[in-house]
Amino acid sequence: MAAHLANGIPTRLLMWQRVREYAVPLSMIETSTVRRSAGDWAGACAAARVDVDLDLRAVRSRHGTEVMAQLRADLRRLAPDLLRWHMPRIAPDGRLRPGLTLSLARYRGAVPLHLVVRTPPAWADAGQRLSLAVWEESGGGAPGHHPHPYPDRRFRLDLHRHLWDAERSGELARRCGSLRAGARRAAEAEGLGCADDSLWAGAPRCTDDADGSWARARWASEAEMLFRADGRPRGAFTVRLGPRSRAVLELVAPDDSHAPTVRPMREEPPPQEVAALPVLPEAAARVLPDLELVRAGLVPVDRLHPLVADALAAHCPAAEAATPVAEARDPHRVECRGEVHRIALRDGVLTAVDHDPGQLRREELLVALGGPPLPCLRAIDAVHRNPEELPAVRERLGHGDVVGALAVVEGLLGPGAVLRDGPLREELESAAARRLDHGLYRSGLVPEHPAAGAAGNLARPEAGHRPRLDRRLPHEMRRKRDGRTRPRIAAF
Repeated sequence: MAAHLANGIPTRLLMWQRVREYAVPLSMIETSTVRRSAGDWAGACAAARVDVDLDLRAVRSRHGTEVMAQLRADLRRLAPDLLRWHMPRIAPDGRLRPGLTLSLARYRGAVPLHLVVRTPPAWADAGQRLSLAVWEESGGGAPGHHPHPYPDRRFRLDLHRHLWDAERSGELARRCGSLRAGARRAAEAEGLGCADDSLWAGAPRCTDDADGSWARARWASEAEMLFRADGRPRGAFTVRLGPRSRAVLELVAPDDSHAPTVRPMREEPPPQEVAALPVLPEAAARVLPDLELVRAGLVPVDRLHPLVADALAAHCPAAEAATPVAEARDPHRVECRGEVHRIALRDGVLTAVDHDPGQLRREELLVALGGPPLPCLRAIDAVHRNPEELPAVRERLGHGDVVGALAVVEGLLGPGAVLRDGPLREELESAAARRLDHGLYRSGLVPEHPAAGAAGNLARPEAGHRPRLDRRLPHEMRRKRDGRTRPRIAAF
């Protein structure tokens, strides 16, 4: 039985349900898996729409053979489709979080190196493509055109390799918060999770804590891994609970032989010290969305990514019998001149089956001269301009699945159809235009949003004219611009 939610389905789960349906299509998973299994990691990345912006030879010449061997081993274990499956998303459409840099792995050496994955800014996110690169902690080699080239502390996957490493995907059930409610209470009683609830009385509450998406029982163990990876002793850390809400917690234990526990700070440090504290990654702070979807009955286990389904099969309720999927309505039924006529695909074109071809040509000529069209022709024209499947096409285009969107259109109108003016054609043309913006961004020809050029006129004022600062200019930028030294000009 699917779990019943007392207050309805949370908006967050509805977003993830659309993401699981459209963001990573089955064709991408199958193609990427076949290429990865054959040892072609670059081909697997290409199938998952991941651009490779790294050179193993350059890494070997700069960091040595050992680091290059570790990087190549991780690339062979990388499942790019699984990485796309677990990438951070934004509401309400579930698109990839724009302008983000995530660390996948860290390599120790003379110059510490990171394997990172980047998402383009929002204005160039057509195709929802990812880019794979290497980043040095010294700051060298960072692309100047990316808005945030440094790895984000809140979104990091180097501590969660099971979210992208095909060989460690079996750890997902243990790390995703799949414990039942009774097991979580037993773990907390044994000191494996958070401290007593009385200590949380003054702590900030989560903005959407009612949906149970916060994995509080795992915060202690995940924080221990965070401190160990960063080489820090146990202490304070933060958890982002909302846009303007965060909890400052402390990881404590009597000694190394006892399991650590998490408790709120007695006195919150100053904001400057809080900003410097370690941040618990989002993947550790929340329960895996797939687990919530399966328990809520929104997505069956067999519709998940194969690696995720294998890991969660033993921790999810048994799937109910699948409801037979209704076949495509071919032919369509239209009431025309007192009779029910059929509209179906014939020779790759959507046409009225119950009308003679000669009659259809005469009726089309009559329509061209301004006459009233037949109901069958009106139905065909409506399908070409604004079909019922337009929301599905729009979702696929938004998530970059152009092949899937065109397959839906061809299955509806036929491969020989000519698109007519309307919402469907506008969506396809808009997707093609946005792909050009992404190409310009990738090439570095347009490093910033095109609309930013209007503000760039302030940097090129006319001779003898000093632009007036906008009153809405942030205080920090105003202070820096006012404090800029200017050459003195002698008065003649």
